[in-house]
Amino acid sequence: MTTPDLAAYRRALDALYARTGGAWRLGLERMTALMEALGHPERRFPVFHVAGTNGKGSTVATLDALLRGGGARVGRYTSPHLVDFSERIAVEGVPMRPEAITAWLEARLPLLTELGATFFEATTALALAHFADVGVDVAVIEVGLGGRLDATNVVHPVAAGVTQIGLDHQEFLGTTPEAIAMEKAGIFKAGAAAVVGDTAPGIRSLLQARAEAVGATPVLVTGRDWQVRDVELDPVGTHFTLEVAGRTRRLATPLVGRFQADNAAVALAMLRAAGGRWAAIEAEADALLAGVRLPGRFHRSGPWLFDVAHNPDGAATVVATVRAVAVSRPLVAVVSVLNDKDWRGILAQLATVADRILVTVAPSAPPNRAWSLEAVCGWAAEAGVAVERFDDLSAALNAGRRAGGTVLVTGSFHTVGDAMERLQVNPVAR
Repeated sequence: MTTPDLAAYRRALDALYARTGGAWRLGLERMTALMEALGHPERRFPVFHVAGTNGKGSTVATLDALLRGGGARVGRYTSPHLVDFSERIAVEGVPMRPEAITAWLEARLPLLTELGATFFEATTALALAHFADVGVDVAVIEVGLGGRLDATNVVHPVAAGVTQIGLDHQEFLGTTPEAIAMEKAGIFKAGAAAVVGDTAPGIRSLLQARAEAVGATPVLVTGRDWQVRDVELDPVGTHFTLEVAGRTRRLATPLVGRFQADNAAVALAMLRAAGGRWAAIEAEADALLAGVRLPGRFHRSGPWLFDVAHNPDGAATVVATVRAVAVSRPLVAVVSVLNDKDWRGILAQLATVADRILVTVAPSAPPNRAWSLEAVCGWAAEAGVAVERFDDLSAALNAGRRAGGTVLVTGSFHTVGDAMERLQVNPVAR
């Protein structure tokens, strides 16, 4: 890109980010009006729709790789990004061109303003319109927040899947796993396949009942319609046995982590549930899973280990995976968490495996959501968790690198993205 084009891109994104201000405004009224004004791009291609507290990103990445490996031209919409906004919207694994993003946002600014579209609504509309314009065969769409009232829920998918449920975004979704599960289950639709991937029996039953109540068909449920067992981890992937209808297959995904077996199984179940050409692609999974890539999830680059875990469940998964694959020691964790997350729970988990914990602040974290290092250090002293304070992220990264061994960068997308940018790690590089 030329410098003027890049400047226009930044101006367009600045105007888009300006729509972030204030409280979340969940609801589908504006998004429905936006789709109508744009000629309903969401109806021009089939969609796989994925929700969940943990595992949805991995499931989306797995679906993307399987569908592309099966010969489909695939659009992928995810959030948030790590380094550049364009990562959110990709076709065939290639992020949308900045100049195309600029042109669309500039042309649609009056419409977005008239309808009062939020940042995420405008971004979702951009993704759906782009996929329609370039003629994708299928799109894989990740829910942004919740499900029922999320902007992505204007789609009517061929299959909707819900992964693991945990306590996150409680101010919007409810304070219990059951309440949060009901919000996630809002993506299940009458006449569309539904896949329940949560492994907790109570939540699993609730999601299944909701899918059946809205008329989703077929409804596939983990533990009933498929079984995952004999999970083994190594530094380059996760191996597992999948049993479906009495038939077993030994499969492997390049994503590392015990739950990655469950996430891969959810993606495969969504293809089976969708039937037809999609089920035929699932049958080839033995070879196609090798193409899965997911930046920022147990993502290794030299001594660096990046993981966007931003709740205690995610941190516990990182801890379990670190133990399973025996990373080089010492393990130094560079951590920055948003203040509205359970950072105490995250630090408590990391303390069980890290040799040192360096707490810092990610520069891109919104000022109103950045955690207080004074509060963090005060809590850590009382809780008996040893932390070292670094007011500058680069200083924390340098200290981690000097320590040798492995440097785990974690706590949020902001933390991982800011670190990758400083370390010149390209999140979309193969």
